[in-house]
Amino acid sequence: MKIKNLIYALSALTMLAALSSCSDFLHRPAEDSYNTSNFYKTDTQCEQGVNYLYNSPWYDFQRGFIKIGEVMSGNMFWGASPYTNFTTNGTDEDLVNMSYSLWAANAHANTVIKNLLASEGPSDKAKYKCIAEALTWKAMAYFFMVRTFGPVPIVHDGSAMIAEGGYNSISKVTKANVYEYIIMTLEKAMELFDEYDIKTTSGWTNYERLDYYAAEALLSKVYLTRAGLSGTLDNDDLDMAASLAKDVIDHSGRSLMPSYEDVFRLSGFNATGECLISWLWKAGRDPWTQQNTLQSDLAMVGFDENGDVWGGWRGPTVDLMAAFGTSAIDNPAARDNSDIRRKATGMMAGDTYDYFWTDKGGFDFLKFIYDKDDYGKGGPGGAMQCPTGANNVKHLYGDNYDHEQATGVTPLSMAAQTPTHLLRLSDVYLIYAEAKLLRDNAAEALIYVNMVRARAGAPDLAAVTFNDIWKERRLELAHEGDRWYDYVRRSYYDMAACINELKAQKRSSWYHLDDVYKKYYEENTWDAGAVIYNDMYDNPNVTASSFTLPFPTMDVVFNGKMASDAEPENIDIRATYSYDF
Repeated sequence: MKIKNLIYALSALTMLAALSSCSDFLHRPAEDSYNTSNFYKTDTQCEQGVNYLYNSPWYDFQRGFIKIGEVMSGNMFWGASPYTNFTTNGTDEDLVNMSYSLWAANAHANTVIKNLLASEGPSDKAKYKCIAEALTWKAMAYFFMVRTFGPVPIVHDGSAMIAEGGYNSISKVTKANVYEYIIMTLEKAMELFDEYDIKTTSGWTNYERLDYYAAEALLSKVYLTRAGLSGTLDNDDLDMAASLAKDVIDHSGRSLMPSYEDVFRLSGFNATGECLISWLWKAGRDPWTQQNTLQSDLAMVGFDENGDVWGGWRGPTVDLMAAFGTSAIDNPAARDNSDIRRKATGMMAGDTYDYFWTDKGGFDFLKFIYDKDDYGKGGPGGAMQCPTGANNVKHLYGDNYDHEQATGVTPLSMAAQTPTHLLRLSDVYLIYAEAKLLRDNAAEALIYVNMVRARAGAPDLAAVTFNDIWKERRLELAHEGDRWYDYVRRSYYDMAACINELKAQKRSSWYHLDDVYKKYYEENTWDAGAVIYNDMYDNPNVTASSFTLPFPTMDVVFNGKMASDAEPENIDIRATYSYDF
């Protein structure tokens, strides 16, 4: 692999560690930074040693998973991005950084596990709880890898591979092998959580730390994803997905947050435990990589006072807004806003937010754009930026005052601590519903789909179909980095439907919409007659090969076995690898 220096100088609440350079898939903490003789002596140090797996290694994947998860899927407008038109190649900077970040997450988890196993002093409960957390993060890294790149190598023990000198000749294994490895890893995590009676924990405030049910929820999603891998749906995998999901629903103690919008706020976001797995960031840049930077990429210019936002030209696609039953050319006064997920996902004309800019009495979308001086916070210069007529909401925290009130900490430029949710209980409800529906239990599926809809303010469905659940997943999880991976798993057994749907999406923008919005703000009159839809990004060149992204080019240069057309090995995962602790 291309030599790449990644530095993770971690804060006092994490571990001091640096990534050393290797021409391999083994980006890992330098073991001379710390070892079992000078750390891991107490239960507290065990938790400190695993804390950084919740943020730093994922930093470069954080910024790119929106492009894969949301831009490729047709949920987010990003202009002429290769992720819009399916032309991403192995030299794409975001793709390269995402790949290295996932391998870093795996390598850091491996190192933490190795050091914890060698530690003396902490209780077995603390030691093995933290190992189970690291195993869950390791499984998450591989789950992203296999759904992004398809066949990938297994790096079970980076230190052993370095000692053997085989890192430049390592081969990919089949997707089926990778899924089996993920399942084996999560089973071990659950075994350890269970053995040491850590079914649930509030080790950090409000369920934020991983536990048995977080690992079980992820395993449920893995089984649902693997179910179609052979080209037809596997009933045993569907049954496992349903059984695991139902156990989480019935026994985890979690419940849906009463307010959908509160899930994405800084304060109290996990009071009910809905957010089973999240990246938990810190509002600081020392070290760089511990912080959330998504507001910078997704918010409009002037949204905060740090001069660090440039995402005004990006927002929900015309197609996503249509899925919510609305359009930028519809009169806001007549819009149906009963499904609160629409407003919690995309700002449109007429929208206000009481949880942004609380020091200014709330945030008014059009006032921000067209009344810069009155708001006194800056703004996008008196013109609407995103040509779809909507701007992003999720992943934003607001201005400095909002962040301070929620956390007691002032954010820095490109450095906030807004959590990024990877797996929520509502997702588990929909996993259960889909698995049960595909096993001919529509009545049971309907119950859980309607529970998700009820929380969103949407009316109950009288009956449920696969397409209903497919759409419900899109509305519930929009802009959370997940939608493309739904297409990937469906493409395993229904490729044509995925291609046809992606080609039919409205991925483009409107002409002359700014004039309509400005007149509506200034005169309270609505006339969208002159607005024209520009279809330049519609009918993208999506093919069967689009559902697997290429490895970074430099990886292939150093090891030809990483090429897209290189045949992966098929191995017996459980005979080859084990967690014998």
